[in-house]
Amino acid sequence: MAGKRILILSTSHDQLLGGGPTGLWAEELIAPYYAFKEAGAHVDIISVKGGKIPLDQGSLAEGMVTPEVKTFLKEDSLRSLVENTKPVSEFKDAAQSYDAIFVPGGHGVCFDVASDKTCISLLESFWAANKVVGAVCHGPCGLVEVKDPSGNPIVKDRTVTGFTNSEEEAVGKTDKVPFLLESRLIELGGKFEKTGDWQPFAVKDGKLVTGQNPASSAKVAKLILEVCA
Repeated sequence: MAGKRILILSTSHDQLLGGGPTGLWAEELIAPYYAFKEAGAHVDIISVKGGKIPLDQGSLAEGMVTPEVKTFLKEDSLRSLVENTKPVSEFKDAAQSYDAIFVPGGHGVCFDVASDKTCISLLESFWAANKVVGAVCHGPCGLVEVKDPSGNPIVKDRTVTGFTNSEEEAVGKTDKVPFLLESRLIELGGKFEKTGDWQPFAVKDGKLVTGQNPASSAKVAKLILEVCA
């Protein structure tokens, strides 16, 4: 895996519909980041607007902090990367120099990555170049407007997963997001698969890799590395 280059694209959005804080779910960036680095890959972290990525404070709460997140909170070098990102606008041609792009979740993705034209164009360029496209939890919200060179949604007729309607209901955010991810992926023709709420689950279909929830972050990273190999 040494020599492989992976680009992580994060949300910059920090507010839910009707108010209330959100952002990036920490585990979904941090667990894959460490997995990619451990495998010898070069990893860059960017965000929609650049600057400091807003972290969903719920992902740093007691009982939610994973060992990887604990390490992150103590490691100044990675914290600096998350707090000083470059904007997606500076990476329009990144598909030429990276092997994969990965979108971690957090509800923020539903509001910016999902509809930002520069993000959509970047993801489409990776797909058109036959590079790996991965996402976890709400990360696949960033794929709903992404099309292949023929104009079809990249999720159409492909096995996908993501944060489920029942998980959204369980966290009380059904009316706080612009759309329900499971429903939208099915509407787009995706073959949506899932397991029980909060259980690790990830799938790959060709160069497309998706995971269901925060607990699936490590599984998604492993699959991305396998497809990149």
